[in-house]
Formats: sequence, structure tokens, C-alpha cells
Amino acid sequence: MSTATTADTTGEAAGIPELVIISGMSGAGRSTAAKCLEDLGWFVVDNLPPALIPTMVDLGARSQGNVARIAVVVDVRGRRFFDNLRESLADLAAKKVKRRVIFLEASDDALVRRFESVRRPHPLQGSGRIVDGIAAERDLLRELRGDADLVIDTSSLNVHELRAKMDAQFAGEEEPELRATVMSFGYKYGLPVDADLVVDCRFLPNPHWVPELRPFTGLNEEVSGYVFNQPGAKEFLDRYTELLQLIAAGYRREGKRYVTIAVGCTGGKHRSVAMSEKLAHRLVSEGVETVVVHRDMGRE
Repeated sequence: MSTATTADTTGEAAGIPELVIISGMSGAGRSTAAKCLEDLGWFVVDNLPPALIPTMVDLGARSQGNVARIAVVVDVRGRRFFDNLRESLADLAAKKVKRRVIFLEASDDALVRRFESVRRPHPLQGSGRIVDGIAAERDLLRELRGDADLVIDTSSLNVHELRAKMDAQFAGEEEPELRATVMSFGYKYGLPVDADLVVDCRFLPNPHWVPELRPFTGLNEEVSGYVFNQPGAKEFLDRYTELLQLIAAGYRREGKRYVTIAVGCTGGKHRSVAMSEKLAHRLVSEGVETVVVHRDMGRE
């Protein structure tokens, strides 16, 4: 049982709205994420100074249930208020407010393309280049990113795919204790920046070097069978599942509701895909709501 649920059942959090803080890199999709929550019935406030977040929650608590869920967008335009954010989060914790921090991330290349496409400067670039503004913003938001409950990398997502991700996390009437995303990827395309845990499958023989298996992916039964017939494959899956049970229990105690597990091989086509599918099946059997994403499958 999560900390927030315990507070609700004891009555200590009765009447206090649920809170989501949306932040992240400029150009990474904060407005889209906020609009999605607004469409789901959340009361959304854009660019609210962090020092006023507890006041906003207090006003919601006095609404007699009319404002049960509040989403606040905190962005770099309010950078002078960021020093107050940690104090505000501590105040919210003392009031037993059920709050989550969502951080929108994207690669430098993706952000540069987006700013150039709309021909707008980065809010922190000043007289420098767009990349200078991005670097300054990353430094400013580094601590907040580390404290986020959910990090979403939008580098390869369009607007509809980002909305689908938000819907998957917030549209359900009953929120599970823990949600997991299992993402296969190829090391040659880079590590996923939103991964909480990274699994390396490159210790297993690569089906790429088996001519009859090369054209297929890890979704193919023959490829999956080849991978899991290799020495150590099944044992690795068993033991890593046990480790995830231990980690998941700790996440629940700490109130963390989202985890992204990145499973990698060289190209993200065979071994990582097969392992991700099996790992996701194990998590579902343990009662963890799980989404599988194959980031690099089909890129070759």
C-alpha cells in the first residue's frame, strides 16, 4: 500500500486535492501533457510560482470537492522561484498531499529541431545559441529531474504518442500501486534517458548471426526460443524478476508509482525484445500494470 493511500484511509488527507507538478525541458511537451490532464478533468494552472503551490492546494481543499485534482506547470520562465520549490514540496508532504512530479525530457538534437522549426529562441539562450540555453536549463532542472516520480522522454514521440502515454498513466479510474514500462533498446542508438533501471542482454549469443533468424525480431517465437535456450538466459530472467520484486517493494514504500526498465542489446531487435516481452509477462503476473515499448525495433 502506498503512503498516499494510507493517508487517505486514515482521514488525514480528506478533502485535500491530488496534485501533479508538470515540469521539464522547454520544448519537451509540457503544454501537451498539461492539456491532456485538462481533458481528463484536472484543474490545470500554467506557470504558477512554486511558492504559491501550497496556497493553490489549500484553495482546492476549500472547494468542497469541486477541485479534486490539480495539475501545476512549473517551467523555466519562473526560474527565480525555483529556490522555493523544495520548501513548497516539504510543506505539501507535511500536509499529506498526494503529489507527483512529472518531468518531460528530450535530447538536445530533438529540442534544437523543435525550436528551429517554430523559429523561436530558447528562453535561457540570451545572446547565445539555442544549445547554450538548453545546457543552462538542464543544469537548472537537474535536481528536480532527479526527484521526479515519472520522467517521459519525448525525443521520438509525436503529440499523439505523448498524449497516449499520459492517458495510460492517468486515465484509469483505479490507480495501481505501481506501473512499469519495459523498454527494449539498442545500445548503438544510445541509452534511454528516462530509464530507471538498465538491463544488458549482450551476454547472450546474438540471433543476428543466425541467417535464418536475422530477418525476424524478438517477437518471433523461433527467435525468442533461440534466445531463451542459451545458457544463462532463463536463470537471468528468474533472478532479475526476483530482484525487481525487491525493488518494487521499496518503490511502493517510498511512494514511487512509476518505473521504466530499459532492456538493451546491440541493435534493439532480437535479444532485448525477447527479454522485454518475458520480463513484462512476469511483472503482470506479479500484479504490476506493465506497458511494453520496443524503441529501436525496425530501425535497421
